Amino acid sequence: MNIGIVLYPTYGGSGVVATELGKGLAARGHNVHFISYARPLRLNEFHENISFHEVTFSAYPLFEYPPYDLALASHLVDIIKYQKLDLLHVHYAIPHATSAYLAKQILGENGNGIPVITTLHGTDITIVGSDPSYTPVVTFSINKSDGVTAVSEYLKEETYRKFEITKEIEVIPNFIDLDRFKRKKKNHFKKALCPNGEKVLVHVSNFREVKRVSDTVEIFHRVLDKGVRAHLLLVGDGPDRPKVETRCRELKICDKVRFLGKQEMIEDILSIADLFLIPSASETFGLAALEAMSCGVPVISSDIGGLPELNIHGESGYLCGLGDVEAMGDYAVSILSDDKLHKKLSENARKRAEEFELNKIIEKYEDYYLSVMKRQTIV
Repeated sequence: MNIGIVLYPTYGGSGVVATELGKGLAARGHNVHFISYARPLRLNEFHENISFHEVTFSAYPLFEYPPYDLALASHLVDIIKYQKLDLLHVHYAIPHATSAYLAKQILGENGNGIPVITTLHGTDITIVGSDPSYTPVVTFSINKSDGVTAVSEYLKEETYRKFEITKEIEVIPNFIDLDRFKRKKKNHFKKALCPNGEKVLVHVSNFREVKRVSDTVEIFHRVLDKGVRAHLLLVGDGPDRPKVETRCRELKICDKVRFLGKQEMIEDILSIADLFLIPSASETFGLAALEAMSCGVPVISSDIGGLPELNIHGESGYLCGLGDVEAMGDYAVSILSDDKLHKKLSENARKRAEEFELNKIIEKYEDYYLSVMKRQTIV
């Protein structure tokens, strides 16, 4: 197939998933055209089946904010027409689904009825899309898509709850590259960080308030209070970092906490982790948790959003109520103090991750593409 993928190019979950999906499709012989305002960060190598189309737009004095959605629609018209795309897969509802619909209308019969599939990732529904100023556009764009997918059952239900959606939504979860995200021998790294055999706890996020990074610090403090020798690695950066740093100083644990900032090779850090903490207030899937599980790291998470669909309580880790740092801390102590329990959870975490193996999920997308294209042909 000749597939166009419209995405945001940033480190955010939707951009990462869309890029890795396109790379996986290209590896399976499809021609993939990435379309965005900048080259996706995960698109860092040449592949004969991959093309990148940069959406450029001019900043006219008339516009306070350049109309990216219109520039994108114009680019899509050209790409669909001249690259002869079979299908357009847009990630994130606004403005991508809206621009795709506009491009189809402009092309009319010349577009050959190209199917547009919209994948919903999370904040496009739970936060951005919930803004009343966007609700009518989001609703219209989803309903006008030829196919709609969501990354979890939770997100599917939230979409139906928040919007008047008439389309059937197919749940296709996020996926993991098991070869990349697997436990590697990094004993030298761990020994340098933990010369006395301390345990390593890891948290990865964009340090927004919804990620509750401060809860991670409170959990870690409880672990230390219970006599467990450990270090906490905080990966990522964002607006809540100063607040988290201040709390570490107040608790006098700065010598046990390391702020590593944004990291590309997350798997290297996860390879020395004994436990992964994700106490978020909102997670439509939990890709960071899946990456940890794939590296054999047990997960302690909140029981919010799509996390219970991924992290199985008592098997791959534990689920706790939002903000219940005492329960999370107690579970953490149990795991870190019991080698037998840790080994069992670690093995189960990897097995659970294997259910989301890259090619298994790509096959689901391929089947869905074909079913949508078949429906279009019948119509």
